[in-house]
Order: sequence, then structure tokens, then C-alpha cells
Amino acid sequence: MSETEPLQFRDPAQAEQLADRLETLMADIDEPVSLMHVCGSHEQAIAKFGLRSMLPDGLSVRMGPGCPVCVTNMPEVDEAVAIAEQGATVATYGDMFRVPGTKKSLADARADGASVEVVYSASEAVELAAANPEEEIVFFATGFETTAAPTAAILDADPPANFSVLSAHKYVPPAMEVVAEMPDVDIDGFLAAGHAATITGYGLFEPFVETYELPIVVGGFEPIDVLLAIERLLEYVRDGKAGLENAYPRCVSKAGNEQALETMWDVFETVPGEWRGIAEIPGANLVLRDPYAEYDARRRFDVEPVDDGPDPLTEQCICGDIMAGKADPDECDLFGEECTPSNPVGACMVSSEGTCKIWDEYGGHPNL
Repeated sequence: MSETEPLQFRDPAQAEQLADRLETLMADIDEPVSLMHVCGSHEQAIAKFGLRSMLPDGLSVRMGPGCPVCVTNMPEVDEAVAIAEQGATVATYGDMFRVPGTKKSLADARADGASVEVVYSASEAVELAAANPEEEIVFFATGFETTAAPTAAILDADPPANFSVLSAHKYVPPAMEVVAEMPDVDIDGFLAAGHAATITGYGLFEPFVETYELPIVVGGFEPIDVLLAIERLLEYVRDGKAGLENAYPRCVSKAGNEQALETMWDVFETVPGEWRGIAEIPGANLVLRDPYAEYDARRRFDVEPVDDGPDPLTEQCICGDIMAGKADPDECDLFGEECTPSNPVGACMVSSEGTCKIWDEYGGHPNL
């Protein structure tokens, strides 16, 4: 496929050309290559369109810590449950509703009488607060930069006094650094998430490339986007070079959305935090800065749930290893047996961006 040929995002002919190109590159490299994507939407595209079946032998594309629901730690879910059980209404995204905490999910809490509402955005949670001024509305805010920026914009716009935020927002770059440093994770390059980069810009990754000497390519989410980004990564691997490339220029710029970033960093600051099953990651959790303390649910409510240990079944879940690229879903003893979309044990089986849920839906790997 020539560089001047316009992309047809689901064109089988272009996909075949790119598949042939991957085959040629892997023959040139002549050794196994392991790439990691950092976005559940990439996993969805890969599984939905059967892209793994087009990859040459020796090329592995693994899921990284790119599902925001999956990396939300159980104690964070416990905090939301504790607030709901104190009488406030907890509003959250649909994917978070059934994610298990240490003992309960928000769905369990609602079944027990707590008030929990599913919303599609932070602004919808604010509308809920405005419509119910006699109630405390707590937005259980999860997600990466893509959703942290809208949450920040809401808080910067003087929301109602009965509105607050329980932030479980997370910041992706430090997690990529931790995964790159894991001794048992051997990654040759990263496919970075295009939608997060629309906020942060792809220039954000320059220090990472310099420090870890690994290539990063920002990619979109159509099948041709994904194959093109993989092709670019393999070119770097073949040439033995680290480098940074934006393969999603129709949406991503080097600087990103500077106004959204300014608001996000005005409202949030980074602190160390545990990513579910992966590790304690320095500078990867986003909490409200002091000027926004009045909207911080952790300061407004008692969010110290009783910690009497997780369900024993939960301890068998390997979601953490899956999100660190150490294992595939079908390597988990619970996959498809004790853990299913209708009865999830781990968060990866709940979220539409979770690898286990995606593999269950589309038939797993590699014979899609």
C-alpha cells in the first residue's frame, strides 16, 4: 500500500496488502515480535474483525493496561458502594455497574436498596444533581485522560452544591512505564490509544521513547488503522530503532487538546495508586486538587469500607497478568467457567473494553 493511497478503513484489498507487508517485515526480522496495545477499543477492533488471524507467525499483539474499568481497584469500588450505602445516589458509567468490589458491586448495592444510577457522561450526573437538589449525587468517575478531561470541565463550571466526584480516574503513561520495566514482560513496541492521544497529544510519548528505547505508534480503531499502526511498529523493530509516530493524524495532533489539558491539570493532580491486579504505580491516579476539595466525595463522605479480604474466587482471577501482557484470557482457570459475562469474577469479564469479555464475545484467540 503506497503512502499516497487514501485509507479505506474496512477495505479487504488494503487489509490483504497490509497483511502481506507484515509477512514481509516479519521475514526480515526473523525472530518473534511482541507488541502491546494500550486500549480496549484496539482489542475490540482486533477481535471483531479477526485481525489476529491475519498476523504472521511469530507476531504477537497483546493487551496492556488499557481498559479503564478493568484497572479500577477493588477498594475504589468499595468506596463507591460505601457511599451508596450511606444514602447518597452514586452515578457511574454502565461498565462500572457490575464490577465486583471486595464484597459487592454497585449492582449488588442497588439490589440491597442503595440508590445507584447509570449515566453516560459526567454532565448527565450533574443534570441528575440539578434535578434532585435534596439528594447528594456522587459521580463515581472512572477512565483515563479521555474521560478525566470532561470530568474536570464539569468541576470547573461550578456544578450544584449537592454534586461531588469520587475520582478513580487514571493516567496512562506511568502505567506504560511500569509495564515496560517488568522483567517478565518482553515488549518490542507499543500501539498507543488514539482517543487518549486526542487529549494528550502524541508528543507526550517522546520522553518514554527516549528512556525505554522502544517504538510507539498512535493508532486509530478501524481495521486498517490497526494494521497500519502494526506495520509502522514492525518497521521500527526491523530497523532496530526506537521512534514515535502518529498513524492517526485525522484526530491526533502533537500538542493534543491544549484547553482540555489545561483544565484537566487545573482540577486534578497525580498521586501513586494501585491498578487492579497490576501494581502500585507512581503518579498514575488522578485526585482533586485542594481548590476543588468541596466537590471531593472522599472528603465529604466516610469512604472507609470494612476490609475483611476479597472473595477467595477473586484471588484466582488473573486479570492483572492479562493487562500486563503476561497471559491471555484462556490461560485463566476461571475463564468461561466460573467467570462469564453474566457472572463475572474479574473486571476484565465485565467491561466492553475488557479482554476477557471481548474474547468471550468474539471467540478468543487465535482462530477467529
